[in-house]
Amino acid sequence: MIEFRLDVDTLGRTRFGYSPMAELACSVRALGAPSVGHVLRPWLQETQCRLDRVDLDLLRAVAPPGHVAADFLFPWSVDPKITIDRQLTALAGSAPERLWADLKMVWGGDGRMPASLVRLREEGAAGCRHLADVLSEYWAIAIEPYWYRIRAVIDDDVAYRAGRVLAGGLYELLSDLHPEVTLRDQALLIDKPQHADATYSDATLTLVPSVFVWPNLMVGQDERGQVDITFPARGVGRVWEGLSSVESAEPAESEGDALGALVGRARAAILARLDVPMTTTALARELGQSAGTVSTHLSILRACGLLTSWRAGRSVLYRRTPLAASVLAASGSPISDEQLA
Repeated sequence: MIEFRLDVDTLGRTRFGYSPMAELACSVRALGAPSVGHVLRPWLQETQCRLDRVDLDLLRAVAPPGHVAADFLFPWSVDPKITIDRQLTALAGSAPERLWADLKMVWGGDGRMPASLVRLREEGAAGCRHLADVLSEYWAIAIEPYWYRIRAVIDDDVAYRAGRVLAGGLYELLSDLHPEVTLRDQALLIDKPQHADATYSDATLTLVPSVFVWPNLMVGQDERGQVDITFPARGVGRVWEGLSSVESAEPAESEGDALGALVGRARAAILARLDVPMTTTALARELGQSAGTVSTHLSILRACGLLTSWRAGRSVLYRRTPLAASVLAASGSPISDEQLA
């Protein structure tokens, strides 16, 4: 059990972290798991058949499910603009000794390491570059096509939790983080029996929302008392809704029926796509329209109370309002209970 003592200064030491690399690592762990939960199954079905050119034996050895996670796969940054390219470049330039020490912890000793890791270790510094290249190939196939939807859900979670801080402080921020996290008196308790019992009273708490960690929770801690919690972002299931049509530029036929007659087919298509928050650029790419045209439609929909927007870094994200969700549901479009709430 990890106990994090909450005091008046804790909020000032709590922050959000961003890590494309952590998403990649969690997805590899999910890929190698005996079974994948229903939320990630659409992603698995879409991507598994395209990974035949990727060295999956190496990736599964680096991030095996059921083992402790290698620290070098879970770097984070407080900069929302951190990219996978920057993180992979840092990995390629890492000291090999650090990677092998992490992987030794993963496998419980040198003698238990798979042959693919032994060969990588023999490459020395070139092994770090080799691993970064394999991870980059995997990212391009398995993550990059869906990254804007994944990132939109992460940004939405951060916005949601920032709002809870304003409404009720740190306790509101943490109260619905994950079933393994509970608040008791002045303590945040994390139920992780595999971790050594520890109590922190003045540590820094970093929260890293993730899609691929679902349905689990991952905790990192170091000797300096820093605690990192990688937790499932809200709305993970919405990333994969309609996955087979994510790359289709043409609006579905149903989007031009009753709802299209009410608001226009292009605006109906926009509303239908906003099952996850999206930027103007992302919507334009999905719909095959110019950013200027989409921006005009977004302004009209927002003025009618069907969309809300907020800024995340340099981007503006748009999301359906409860009113829009009700209109979609009445027109026969499938809407989850969470979106109607």
